[in-house]
Amino acid sequence: MQLRDTLEMNIKRIVDFLIYSKNFIIRKSPIKAMVNSVVEGLKDFLTMKKKLKMAQYRLNYHQHQLHKMEQLIAENNQHSFLKGQNLNQTR
Repeated sequence: MQLRDTLEMNIKRIVDFLIYSKNFIIRKSPIKAMVNSVVEGLKDFLTMKKKLKMAQYRLNYHQHQLHKMEQLIAENNQHSFLKGQNLNQTR
């Protein structure tokens, strides 16, 4: 009698665990999350070259703008020795 009760209790615990596991998988969808993560990683990997080119373009653009501003500052500076390519190094 006691063996049967113990067996029923263990089977009930296993069934409860399986029900909880099923509900967790339905609620959290770990496989779907993993698939989404892999897809996002692949997208990032495949678009890396394009992103690098865009970043280089932005960097070159900002460097060009900075150079233009420094040139304007040097041209409008009242000290003649700062005109041209020799910029004030303390800036």
